[in-house]
Amino acid sequence: MSQLTASGPRITAEWLDANPLRKVFAAFEAAHVDVCVVGGAIRNTLIDRRVIDVDLATPALPGAVIQLAKEGGLGAYPTGIDHGTVTLVSDGVGFEITTLRRDVETDGRHATVAFTRSWNEDAKRRDFTINALYCTSDGTIYDPIGGLADLRRRRVRFIGNAEARIREDYLRILRFFRFSAEYGKGQLDAAGLAAAIALREGLTQLAAERIRAELLKLLAAPFAAEIVRTMRENGILEFVLPGALNPEWLARLQAIETGLGQPPDVICGLAALAVPGPETVDALAQRLRLSNAEAAAIKAAVIVNPDIDPARPDSAACVVLYRVGREAFRRAVLVAWARSAASLADPAWRRRALLADRWSPPTMPFGGSDVLALGVPAGPAVGEILKAFETWWIASNFAADYAEQTTKIKALASKVIH
Repeated sequence: MSQLTASGPRITAEWLDANPLRKVFAAFEAAHVDVCVVGGAIRNTLIDRRVIDVDLATPALPGAVIQLAKEGGLGAYPTGIDHGTVTLVSDGVGFEITTLRRDVETDGRHATVAFTRSWNEDAKRRDFTINALYCTSDGTIYDPIGGLADLRRRRVRFIGNAEARIREDYLRILRFFRFSAEYGKGQLDAAGLAAAIALREGLTQLAAERIRAELLKLLAAPFAAEIVRTMRENGILEFVLPGALNPEWLARLQAIETGLGQPPDVICGLAALAVPGPETVDALAQRLRLSNAEAAAIKAAVIVNPDIDPARPDSAACVVLYRVGREAFRRAVLVAWARSAASLADPAWRRRALLADRWSPPTMPFGGSDVLALGVPAGPAVGEILKAFETWWIASNFAADYAEQTTKIKALASKVIH
């Protein structure tokens, strides 16, 4: 580790002291091989954010890493061996460990790398200064690029020349905006923004799946609305999303979610930003390679149903809630509210948005087997009886009296039997 200069502070964290990671450190220390945690776990710990994954770096070559893991009783899987990445499994927990690298050749989408023993070279090939932080097993931080100072200022800054870093991988344009929305409090580094604008057409080279992953993470960030508005103003958003876009609806949505104490919902975010109506969902799904479930969820979020409007009685809204389910209802109300002219603190909309918290849709009291037990022969009549019962049940405000329900289902069945 002599190539790096310790610049503190020394961190303490539960994840750093957890047995799975300690066993990984022990395996490398036993062989006198350097290994460090790198990137997000350190960054998030320093700003009191939740740590999800712990990634590691080492000068050891992938084959040596696999051998060290076996000797230390760890699982080892060559999940990205061409780029020097091995996944270690310790007590059921996975850790990606990558051999120190430097870029040899890039084409804006993929990089050819060479392994190195230089921590500084490895740091210089990373995207942002706040991601080029390393720490040893005792929590000592190494900061070769100045990431700590940028993290304190909430500044998302490219390492070295911003345009050069983007040309290595055009996805870094989206990562720049996503990290700024998540860690930069919506503030954008001027050099990074200028480079993103100049090279925005490079986004057309990226696979839809890569764009999708970054965009969804961006929409989940606390300052997404501000960043998306900037992307639109600078002609970048049009290279990412098709059709008519409305950042103001997204801004209203996120303000509503904040007022309700709810985290950003990316399905609602996409619906508010990029889906004027259900007929445009298919184009969006194709552009971003959305799953069928994601596309269906977005269509449900933009349903046009007057009964979700707070001007309608709760009983009408409850029917919609029963039909579509709690999650789809909540999303539909939030998107409709965001698109309305109502105040962001409108009490009627707030009450409607929280209806699913106050009222749980009841379960249909009868099924096919119940109808068959009444002597109705198997066939279409069973479904017709259940549909007729459900229509009555809903119209009677989900009558809860079992005797009343039983009387009704028997009456419907008797019309078929006799």
